[in-house]
Amino acid sequence: MRVGFFTPLVVVVAAIVAFLFGVDFGPFNVLIGRYSPLILEFAGAAACFARVSRMREERLAWILIGTAVLLWALGDLYFRQVHWESESVPVPSVSDVFWLAFYPFAYAGIGLLIRDRARNMRATVWIDGAVAALAVATVAAAVVFGAVLDGIGGAPLSTATNLAYPLGDMLLMAFVIVGFSMTGWRFDRTWIWLGASLSLFAVADSIYLYQVAKGTYSFGGVLDAGWTLALMLVGVAAWQLEGRGHTVTRVESWRSILPPICFSLVVIGVQTYDHFHRVTILALVLVGACLVAVLLRLAITFAQNLGMLHVSREQAATDPLTGLANRRLLSADLARALAVEDDGSESLLVLFDLNGFKLYNDTFGHPAGDALLVRLGRQLENAVAGRGHAYRMGGDEFCVLVTLDEDAPEPLASRVAAALSEQGDGFSIDASYGWGALPAEAGDAETALRLVDQRMYIQKQSGRASAREQSKGVLLQALVERSPGLAEHLNDVSRTAVATARRLGLGEHELELIAVAGDLHDIGKFAIPDAILDKRGPLDDEEWAYIKRHSAIGERIIAAAPALAGVAQLVRSIHERIDGTGYPDGLKGTEIPLGARIISVCDAYDAMTHGDRPYRKAIDQAAALAELRRSAGSQFDVAVVDAFCATSAATELEPPIKALSSLVG
Repeated sequence: MRVGFFTPLVVVVAAIVAFLFGVDFGPFNVLIGRYSPLILEFAGAAACFARVSRMREERLAWILIGTAVLLWALGDLYFRQVHWESESVPVPSVSDVFWLAFYPFAYAGIGLLIRDRARNMRATVWIDGAVAALAVATVAAAVVFGAVLDGIGGAPLSTATNLAYPLGDMLLMAFVIVGFSMTGWRFDRTWIWLGASLSLFAVADSIYLYQVAKGTYSFGGVLDAGWTLALMLVGVAAWQLEGRGHTVTRVESWRSILPPICFSLVVIGVQTYDHFHRVTILALVLVGACLVAVLLRLAITFAQNLGMLHVSREQAATDPLTGLANRRLLSADLARALAVEDDGSESLLVLFDLNGFKLYNDTFGHPAGDALLVRLGRQLENAVAGRGHAYRMGGDEFCVLVTLDEDAPEPLASRVAAALSEQGDGFSIDASYGWGALPAEAGDAETALRLVDQRMYIQKQSGRASAREQSKGVLLQALVERSPGLAEHLNDVSRTAVATARRLGLGEHELELIAVAGDLHDIGKFAIPDAILDKRGPLDDEEWAYIKRHSAIGERIIAAAPALAGVAQLVRSIHERIDGTGYPDGLKGTEIPLGARIISVCDAYDAMTHGDRPYRKAIDQAAALAELRRSAGSQFDVAVVDAFCATSAATELEPPIKALSSLVG
């Protein structure tokens, strides 16, 4: 489409240029000299409107620009038809009406293009554009406007018409410069062609006005083609589709600051020139306006730098997750607290470490863990409001620095620690802490932090037989008291499950969960009548229904202790089968937790090999391993059976690890 549209125009341009350089076209000289430029001007307008009909992007902007080109072409048509051979052309004429109407439509169209391509720009970007526009206008006012002003005369309306052209050209150039500035001086093809065409138009018009004012203008020269070529190039710009519809984002850098600096030097040069050769009042006004814009740019930049400095300082001293002060600010506050003169005032430094947070994070996920840290941090900050500050040291460690006043250190530290506690369905969070009175117990920040860290660690270690360990111990002891013979079985299952899990490459966290689940996997048998547990011979359907409840009952018993929440699901799923025929949920394959699959194999092996049961005789190790392999893929996980058999063959079964010792906190 573009080739078919523009190829004839190239021929017309070539003919006009050849004519201007003296080529004789014989009988076609009049046609080429008088009317062929109109073809290019109307073609420029047609190209703009054709773009509008084909594409929705920037439609209104190109309608306005196309209308501007059309108005100029109509004015030119009237001039060539009516005044071409006139000795004297009236000012203003009908052509002037069309020509001057070109400017507001062009301004509006360019303004819309700038708006569409430079949304969400900073104030500095707009000011940079204003500086550039004012600088260009200053030069035009000093050179062109002054010459036109000196050379005109006549009626007021004629004077106003003659002055309107240089003013319009100055503003047109200003709009073009603003458009380039909005893109950060990174040009796409549309702006290159549009900027070149309108710049050519303004420059040609300005040179014409200057030459007319000085009496040096000669009709029929190359200058006469300037307007025509410029308007045709507007049509070319309309079809340069690169970058259309995209918002420009300009990044502040030295490249962005150089143009306003250069343009401000230009207006300073004009002001310096005025000391030797007087320029127009308009030029001096524009100089002042440009310098004011530069000063405003500097003021805004300075304010932005102060804002960024404030933000960077705040970020450097603030924990990004909780919004509390961080370790850096604590060090500064500690130094100030320890540097005060001995006036009898004391401060209390308390370091906290959360108990149970790791399990909470692993169970509910990191987003939930982060939300809990934010909540606890807010509670801690509220607890010390008005008497000190709260800090996040990193991870699940917090700290406060408060004034002691009349309070005793230990009760105050305990009250503040209560702010770092939360309980819910399946979890329990509290905090171990260590405190130090300053400056009585430490004379510098490093000593103070080491002191409270040591005390916090001692308290944490003394509480390691914590709610989790205590809950497990209580449940296990109750189970063994009821069925003393279970102790060895539970220990063996826990031991072999840990060894098998270790061979499968599980981490310490999973090993400890499996160890506790192995110890407690029969806890649900509390709810099974002894008559069923000790029955000789096969169970009937009702008795099997009782048996199948015990794993779900075990889950409920264990889950009642929040500290054991991570163990409960393993206990519930121990009697699930790989083929989906197990109980209580009918899970299959990898739907069954890996820890439960491991304990299931170990429990079955121990049941087959250790002592006679009321309903079954014990079998030897080889027969038990063979039974496990036979049931692999249906009842048991194949990989778990392989790992268990390899562990048994390598005699790697070892004493159970200390359950959950690293899960606390």
